[in-house]
Formats: sequence, C-alpha cells, structure tokens
Amino acid sequence: MKQSRRNFLKFAGLSAAGLCLTPAASALASGVKNTPVKVKGHALHAERWAMVIDTRKLNTKEAIDKLADACHHVHNVPHIDSKQDIKWLWEGGYTEVFPNQENNFPSEELEKRSFPLLCNHCENPPCVRVCPTKATFQRPDGIVAMDYHRCIGCRYCMAACPFGARSFNFMDPRPHLDMDNLNMEFPTRMRGVVEKCNFCVEKLTDGKLPECVEKSEGTIVFGDLKDPDSPVRKALRDNFTIRRKPALGTEPGVYYII
Repeated sequence: MKQSRRNFLKFAGLSAAGLCLTPAASALASGVKNTPVKVKGHALHAERWAMVIDTRKLNTKEAIDKLADACHHVHNVPHIDSKQDIKWLWEGGYTEVFPNQENNFPSEELEKRSFPLLCNHCENPPCVRVCPTKATFQRPDGIVAMDYHRCIGCRYCMAACPFGARSFNFMDPRPHLDMDNLNMEFPTRMRGVVEKCNFCVEKLTDGKLPECVEKSEGTIVFGDLKDPDSPVRKALRDNFTIRRKPALGTEPGVYYII
C-alpha cells in the first residue's frame, strides 16, 4: 500500500510539472542531448553555432546599449535600477573584456573602445558541469541553454562561469517588466532563477537569426563554426580575432575582430 501511494504521488507530481510547462519553455528545453527535437521545417541548423563581433565598427556604449535593449525586449529581461539588474547583453572596457592579453600597452583607441559582452556558449562549459539539476545544459549544436523550471537558484553556475554572463533574480522580475510591451512568445522568469543569453534559440527554431545579429547592421555575424563556407568561418579567415580568457580552455563560441 505504501509503495502504491508513493508511486501515485510521484506520478501526480510529474503530471503537474508537465502541465505547468509553457510552449516556449518546452521549446527551450527541447535541445537536451539524446532527446528528440521537433522543429519547424525552416529552422536554422548548425553543428556548432558561433558568433563573430567586429569591434572596429561596433565599439560605442550607445550602439551596444541599443542592441542590448532589443535583446532584452525580445526576452522579457527586466530593468531593475540597482546592483541586482539582470543582463543578457552588456558593454565593457578593454581591460575588463580581455584581462589576459599579453600586450599591456594597447593603443589609446583600443583602450577607449566598448565591447559587447554576452554568454560565450563555450565548447567546454563549466556551468553545465556544476549544475546539480541539469537546468543548464548543452545542446547538440553547442548552445548552452537553460530550463528555468529546473533551476533551483543554487547559483553554482554563476560561480563556475569565468565570464560573468549570468544574472540571478533576487526579486520577482515581473513587476519590473513593461507589461504593455511584453513578448508573449517568450516565458518570463521568477524570483530565485538564474538567466542569461541563449543565442536566441527560439528564433533559430523559426528560421531567424539572433536579435542582436539582425539589429547589428552587419557588425555581428553568426553561423556554423564547422562549416567552411559559413559567415563566421569567412570572417575568421579574413580577420584577426581573439576570444575572452582562452587560457581557461572553455573554448568560447564568441570571437572578436580587433
């Protein structure tokens, strides 16, 4: 009897959790390895998604903030006027972005540049290894995604990420959203949940490029790192690029043209 009751409660709990999943959240979680992925016929596919940012053209706080506003609007990222602000895309200076570069006397122009910062979607992501609930996982196409329903707010992933790419909702983010302009196709989060850039995985499913890429006016390119004919491989062949903290061995998927 006890065993039957335990099984019934377990089944009821799983059923309730399944009913709580929104279609958008289910789409975000659908990329777990070894799980069949149902996508639309015109979805964009890659063996390894990557991004190349041309900092010769995209290098002002105003331009980066404009892209951040677009990104945050699409993903219902709240603006909280405090140190607890949530960020998916933001700007930083040269010494913050590239603290390990050997040349400690760069040009004045380079030192004055602003650089866009986001999740690097590393090939060897430490955040995935430390997550106890698999709320953070790596998709087969290299994107480091999140299932917000699995996040328990332990913040191990924040401690493991060497790029500061994750934010924690210390308070309920929903009162800080513009409810009149809410994107109803993307889930909002709740207090106690970590979030970050997801390379616009939901837009890739719809056959579209990430929001920041579409709004960048050609200063950001996106494509399959494993495809020699992709835009990112062409950009890497034609330009000198660097990545953030390469010595750590995480193999970031975001490259910067200097």
